[in-house]
Amino acid sequence: MIKAIVFDLDGVYFKNGKKNFMNNVSRKYNIPREEVKYVFLKSDEMNKYYKTGKISGDEFWKWATDVWEIEATKDELIELLGEGYEINQEAVDLCRKLRKNGYKTLVCSNNFKERIEILQKRFGFMDDFDVCIFSCDVGTLKPNKRIFEILCEKANVKPSEVFLVDDDERIISSAKKFGFHTSHCTNLKEFVNDLRDAGVKVD
Repeated sequence: MIKAIVFDLDGVYFKNGKKNFMNNVSRKYNIPREEVKYVFLKSDEMNKYYKTGKISGDEFWKWATDVWEIEATKDELIELLGEGYEINQEAVDLCRKLRKNGYKTLVCSNNFKERIEILQKRFGFMDDFDVCIFSCDVGTLKPNKRIFEILCEKANVKPSEVFLVDDDERIISSAKKFGFHTSHCTNLKEFVNDLRDAGVKVD
């Protein structure tokens, strides 16, 4: 029996945040978008170090502004990041309905401290979840199975009792191997249908 539903943040609970941030940085500071994308999405500094808590926000954004050759503070860039995010209201409503129906609602997110803080300040999103696991706090990223082990420990559930949704196929593949029920979320309607097929009460 499924007892817990795991939401991703970017691309599921929130929408357009990364895209809007990259567009806004590119436009405001006159930087080619591919250069912004490399630093913010593809660099080891982001994916191996910042999102796992191995370097601080001050260190990452100092490196980023040096690469981009711009004059901007960490706080200015984080504010710009937060402004680009939009709530996916259908996903929020679904999350709250599932919680009302007795399921634990969980977050498992590859993320960094300052983004979590600005999104919590703007939207209070953590209030919708029973457990939130962030890579920057636990030092490991999805799809590493260790982050799924930590999630189960904190939520007090077995892998077979968990349904995870994500928009990244690599994460879905790893989560399936770990024993989770999964849905590769390309749209919310598909996710809801997958939940129903798994016996989850969504109405």
